[in-house]
Parts: sequence; C-alpha cells; structure tokens
Amino acid sequence: MSFTTAPTRGTASRLARLLPVPAGAGLGRMLVERNATSFRHGWIALVTGFAEPVFYLFSLGVGIGALVRTVTTDSGAVVTYPVFVAPALLAASAMNGAVMDSTFNVFFKLKYAKLYDSVLATPMGPRDIAVGEISWALIRGGVYSALFLVVALLAGAVQSWWALLALPAAVFIGFAFAAVGMFATTFMRSWVDFDYVTLAIQPMFLFSATFFPLSTYPTALQWVVQATPLYHGVALERALMLGEVGVGVLGHVVYLLALGVVGLVGAARRLERLLLS
Repeated sequence: MSFTTAPTRGTASRLARLLPVPAGAGLGRMLVERNATSFRHGWIALVTGFAEPVFYLFSLGVGIGALVRTVTTDSGAVVTYPVFVAPALLAASAMNGAVMDSTFNVFFKLKYAKLYDSVLATPMGPRDIAVGEISWALIRGGVYSALFLVVALLAGAVQSWWALLALPAAVFIGFAFAAVGMFATTFMRSWVDFDYVTLAIQPMFLFSATFFPLSTYPTALQWVVQATPLYHGVALERALMLGEVGVGVLGHVVYLLALGVVGLVGAARRLERLLLS
C-alpha cells in the first residue's frame, strides 16, 4: 500500500500547484457574491451590453438582409441573412460580456481599488481570485447570451433543436475569453494599454466569419481567420443553431478549452507573483 499512496500524493500535490484550484473549497464564490452585490447598482451596464448585439441583429437583418436575401454557409446550407448572422452575434455577445469584466473591471480592482490586497486578508488566495473573477465574467457573459438567444428565437433565427446547447456553448466561449482577458490584464500598466484590447477585439468581431462565410475571404486570409478564437466560437454557435453538427464541432471545443485553461493557469500564476511578491 505504501508503494501506491506516496506517488499518488506527490502527483496530487504537483497538480494542485499547477492548476489554479482554490486553496479553500469554493472560496472563489465569495468574490462572485461580492461582484453580484455591487453589480446591482450598475444594472445599466447589463442593458447596454445586451442591447448592442440585438441592435446589430435587427439593423443587419432589416438593412443588409433586404439586399442579401440568402447566404450559402461553408457547409453548403442556404439560409436567410439574419439566420446566418444571429449565431455569430451570440458568440460575440458572450465574448464582449466576458472580456469587459475580465479586463477593465479586473484592472481597476487590481491597480486602483486595491481590492485584491484586501481579499488576501481573508482565507482567499490569488488562485481563488482568478477562479472567482473568471466565474463572474462567465455569469455576466451567460446572461448576455441568454437574453440574446431569446431575442433570436423570437425573431425566427433559430433553426434547430441543437440550439438548446447554444447557451452552454456561449458560456464555454466566455470562459476562453475571460481567462485570456484576465491573463492579459495582469501585464497591463495603465489604461492606455487597453487600446490593445480594442485592437484585438474589434477586428475579430468584424472578420471572424461573423458577417460573411469563410469561403468569401481570400485563401491566405482564411488561415488567419481560422486562427482567431472568435471564429471557433462563431463556428460552434452556427453549427448548433443551424443544426449542422458534425465531428468538426469537437475541434472548436478543444480549441476554446485549451485557450481557457492556458489563460486560467496564466492568470492565477501572474496574480500570485503580483500580489505575493
């Protein structure tokens, strides 16, 4: 028995140091509760974050949709333009909600409010902070996505029962962007650095096969588009909402999962270095 338990404990110890698992069971939820309480006074931010993709959906559906009657997807299906663009806007909604919380809000708490220094006076540690903040970003992104999905359903932009998985997929997309966003925020020195966030998010929103099929891009640019995180989120949501689910969906899931894990581990380690050194 002694020959098996010793390696097992050593392995568990190494995994605990590698992965950002909270030092205390579920302590990250305390930070989520704190954010939820403070967010009650900032409900207008929720409305604006939800309204933007809805405005895009109806403006594009009425405007461009009147000119572009149908779109042939990369899988060969022919759909109306609003049906084509709605899944992409759902993915973008999840991205925006997660990024806003994991970048601007985290930076303010870290550099100006010094909230995390106070948090360390409690049983919570840096890993709990990373898990708690990313969890809260997922909740916010999930709320945006759920509201948008209801609007898309009422607008007739949902074509398949696979769309029941669109909301969990949106939360999954939010996880990838929230984790990477928080990781990147730990390297920022001033508000000027957030220009890089805009520089990354805006082109992805416009060119990740969001408004046009991937096949319409030049071949050289298709590889660039396929390398972006939002493209995988858009492709995942589009497959679910149009009922075009195949083996290729697993590739999008693996990409987003790997991105989220890298961001989560990186954010936890950076916070340990910044707050404990």
